[in-house]
Amino acid sequence: MSVRGKNNADGSFNWKDALADAGVMAGMTFFTTLGGLGVTGLASEPKTSLLAAAISAGAQFFAVLAVKRGLKPKEGG
Repeated sequence: MSVRGKNNADGSFNWKDALADAGVMAGMTFFTTLGGLGVTGLASEPKTSLLAAAISAGAQFFAVLAVKRGLKPKEGG
């Protein structure tokens, strides 16, 4: 994992690593959201809790992709 995304040898953006990193962070966000809702007692309705965790995970997934993609120039071409 790295904060910034990487380019492949041909200069194209390395989407494989970026998607894997974003998936890991989104998964962590999903489960920490569920944990936080459970600890605070706000998880009384399972559907609502899962929806809140899914929204958080989706937002985190795309936020990580946005940070990794940034405005990286194409290298080598």
